[in-house]
Amino acid sequence: MKLAYHTLGCKLNFAETSTYRRAFEAAGCETVPWSADDADVYLLNTCAVTGVAEKKSRGLIRNVHRRSPNARIIVTGCYAQLRPAEILALGGVARVFGSDDKPSLVSSVLTLAAASAPGAEGSVELRSSMLPAYSAGDRTRSFLKVQDGCDNFCAYCTVPYARGRSRSLPLCEVVRQAKEIAAAGIKEIVLTGVNTGDFGRKNGESFLGLLKALDEVDGIARYRISSIEPNLLTDEIIDWIAGESTKFLPHFHIPLQSGSDDLLRLHGRRYDTALFASRIDRIREKMGPHVFFGIDVIAGLPGETPERFEESRRFLAERIRPAYLHVFPYSPRPGTRAAGMPGQVQDSLKTGRVAVLEDLCRELHEAFIESCRGMEETVLWESTRKGGVMEGYTGNYIRQERPYDPALAGTLQKIVIV
Repeated sequence: MKLAYHTLGCKLNFAETSTYRRAFEAAGCETVPWSADDADVYLLNTCAVTGVAEKKSRGLIRNVHRRSPNARIIVTGCYAQLRPAEILALGGVARVFGSDDKPSLVSSVLTLAAASAPGAEGSVELRSSMLPAYSAGDRTRSFLKVQDGCDNFCAYCTVPYARGRSRSLPLCEVVRQAKEIAAAGIKEIVLTGVNTGDFGRKNGESFLGLLKALDEVDGIARYRISSIEPNLLTDEIIDWIAGESTKFLPHFHIPLQSGSDDLLRLHGRRYDTALFASRIDRIREKMGPHVFFGIDVIAGLPGETPERFEESRRFLAERIRPAYLHVFPYSPRPGTRAAGMPGQVQDSLKTGRVAVLEDLCRELHEAFIESCRGMEETVLWESTRKGGVMEGYTGNYIRQERPYDPALAGTLQKIVIV
């Protein structure tokens, strides 16, 4: 059986698709490109963070069905969880797997393929469990899923509906997977989750306990934490990374969403700007001024007046000064509280505010790199060759280049940041 894969959205989705692919290949299936016309099954892992992402999913399904009308199309991911009937109404869709049913996807598709009727009526499968997943297509780094779902129900967000309530893999299972990744020769792991810092809360374990256990895995040289809520980034976690850890890097991805306390309260965020700033201050106090901070910001949340937007911009530009901003325009999601709130921001204003924040991002990123020039750092070189050069990232996530040398791919090298 030939399968083609396409993934939209976050690092969690990419880790999950990679896991499906390994399982299908272990069962004897062949992987072909998404653009191939002769796949028996096209597996689409969808996103629903915006209306644009949902529209893109529908377009991909329609395109595949036109190209390969006899193929089975399997759809999973957040869009599949939120609107399965809408997806099933599209031609060619054989199965829609809700996000909570991912562990059964491979076995169900293999059973479907063995059925004699290729045009079997489409169906939805929804059960409750968590799929262990990690990506393994890159010799350099792997995205390792440790947690899924969220209990916060922020006003603008569909994640608790699309991915379910917060849950974690057992610590021992995460460590086992990290050892598998190390055995494949991969040197760096990025810990991923919807609400990563919530790991272990429901089963008597803790995120700090996980970090300590992973730090002991032989063969893994570096870890990054892909995203952690500021209220879950405790003093104990910061102090341990800064003091005792030998592998966790000076790189933090922390969602802010708004630098206005009024908007944080309105949308149900569980911190204020004072707490957020205190987390940044403590990390810089313990780890120095050259820590890479990537900060998520949403432009145009309902209730974001010009004054609140300017308050948010100033908080980022003057108080926090991170290395990078991940800027998103607010997109109303059906079924969320924010979609029905007064004070909706016009699209033209959102576009302008995104542009302002992206300009600020460029300014902050350039300033951060300039502050690090001349420092000695360690780079993990990647295997990809682009125009005769190879790239790698320092521990504090500054991209470096050098002439391509295949012997250096996947290795660590001391360099001076230029």
